[in-house]
Amino acid sequence: MRILVVEDEETIADIIATKLRHEKYEVDISYNGEDGLYNANSNIYDLIILDIMLPKINGLDILKEIKENDINAKVIMLTAKSELDDKLKGFGAGADDYVTKPFHIEELIARVNVQLRNKGKSKIKDTLEYSDLSLNIRTSTLTCKNTNESINIPYREFLLLEYLMNNKKQIISKEQIYDKVWGIDTDYESNNLEAYLSFLRKKIKIIGSKVNIKAVRNLGYKMED
Repeated sequence: MRILVVEDEETIADIIATKLRHEKYEVDISYNGEDGLYNANSNIYDLIILDIMLPKINGLDILKEIKENDINAKVIMLTAKSELDDKLKGFGAGADDYVTKPFHIEELIARVNVQLRNKGKSKIKDTLEYSDLSLNIRTSTLTCKNTNESINIPYREFLLLEYLMNNKKQIISKEQIYDKVWGIDTDYESNNLEAYLSFLRKKIKIIGSKVNIKAVRNLGYKMED
């Protein structure tokens, strides 16, 4: 699962990110509100740790905007403020939890785990389906329901296919794919993405599915049948 840490105190942000990576999470950091809002709106994160007092754009404004944009990440507010009014504003804007500085890093990690466990119970299924395709999340197995043929999908191709199937009604840009599958700071080249898409198209064809991953000129990609 991928987490965004939006925190302007670099030492704190780096400590949080290091601990989360030790817990096997993928983590990106934004050190100001403007970058944090941009990254949060990419909709590639399962959880956002969001400070309130940020340069350029404050955390509450970020929270309000991403909720208006239907970003479905869990949000834990992180702030030096402890007054009840501030907490109520955060919860009123859509925050899922609230941690006050100074804090124990173990407590923050525990709260992250609880939020993602709860998210998993309500959001994550064992399989994703589109048209005649069924992707088993636990085994990385792709099955065509019409032919009953199956094939195992390697890790990076699985992440790419999972992202496309989770957004099957939308055109996904190359930038969104790079951010979700390879990370915000990737320098991955376009022809490598095309290679992975070609691998997936071949596997889909091998199992007899009618689904195609269509390139939409100058916009990105989408699944269609």
